[in-house]
Amino acid sequence: MAQHIAQKLRLTAALLGTVARKDLAAAFRGVNPKTAFDLGRADKWLQGRAQPRELSVYDDWSKLLKLEQPGAWIAESDLSGFTAAICARHGIDRAELERRANAHFETAAGHEERSPGLALAGTYACYSSALSPYYRGQLIRGSLSIDVGPGANGLTAAYREALPTGQLLLGGQMTSAKRGLYAHLKEASGEAQFFLCLFPHSRPGSVLGGYLCGTTIIGPEPQPSLTRILMVRLRNPAPQAWGGYLPPDGSIAADLASLGLSVEQTEAVDRQLAQFLVGDSDGGASQIPPAEFRAIVDVFDRHWLSHSA
Repeated sequence: MAQHIAQKLRLTAALLGTVARKDLAAAFRGVNPKTAFDLGRADKWLQGRAQPRELSVYDDWSKLLKLEQPGAWIAESDLSGFTAAICARHGIDRAELERRANAHFETAAGHEERSPGLALAGTYACYSSALSPYYRGQLIRGSLSIDVGPGANGLTAAYREALPTGQLLLGGQMTSAKRGLYAHLKEASGEAQFFLCLFPHSRPGSVLGGYLCGTTIIGPEPQPSLTRILMVRLRNPAPQAWGGYLPPDGSIAADLASLGLSVEQTEAVDRQLAQFLVGDSDGGASQIPPAEFRAIVDVFDRHWLSHSA
C-alpha cells in the first residue's frame, strides 16, 4: 500500500529545487519522456487526496532520485525511512531538507504565477554569430545577467561582450510576455543598442533562444544586423575575462565545460547548436522553427534537471 505520497513528493521537489508542480512533472519527464506522472493528477497527489496507481510512476521516481531501491519501495516505505534514504543518497542534512519542503514548496507554486521573472533570474552564457565583418563566420560569446526588480514585471538585463576593443556592456528592461521575451539594451557610456526577441520562457529554464538585432560594433561602418542567439543558463557566473570571439574550430560544448556545464555527446551537441545558430533562409522572413529550438531546450533541460540535486 502506498503511503505518505504527498509528503514524499514535497521532499522530492525540495531536493531537486523545483518550485512548482509543473517543474516536478518536467523532472519526471526528464527520466522518462512517456512517464505516467501527470500534471493534472499531481495536484491531488500533492494534496493527499489521491495516489499514483501506475507502478511505473514509482519506478520513474526511483530513477529520478537515483535510488538503489525499486519503485515499489518508494510507495510502501514509511516517511522516516524514505527521508533518510534520499538524504543519505544525496548527502543532504535531514533537517535542512525538511525545512525546505515545509517552507517553500506550496507557497512557491502560487508565487510563480505572480512573479514569473523569478524563474528567469540568473546568468547565461550567450552564443551568436559575430556581427563584425572582420570576424565573418565566427561565433561570439557574451554573458547575460537577468535580475528581478520592483514591480509586476521588474526584470532588468545586462549583456556583456569581451571585444578586442574592450568590454561592451549594455543594459535595460526585459519583458516577459505570453508570446515571447523582449529586451531593449543600451550602452550606458556609448551609442550601441541591441534588441532581443526570444522564445517564451519554459521551466526549468536551462536555455533561452531567439534573435539579436543591432548594428556592427567593430567595422568600417555600422551595418544593421540580425543573428540567432542561444543563452545557456549557468549555475555560477562566468569569469569577468571570459567571452569574446570563439576560435573558428572552437567547440561550444567544450567552452561550456570550462564554465562548469559539461554535457554528454559533445560532438552531437556541437553540431546541433551550430546548425541552430547558422540557420537558413527560404527567401521569406527570418524565423526559427519552434521544433528546432525545442530540441535544444530538451538537451539542456534534461542536463539541468539531472544535476539539480
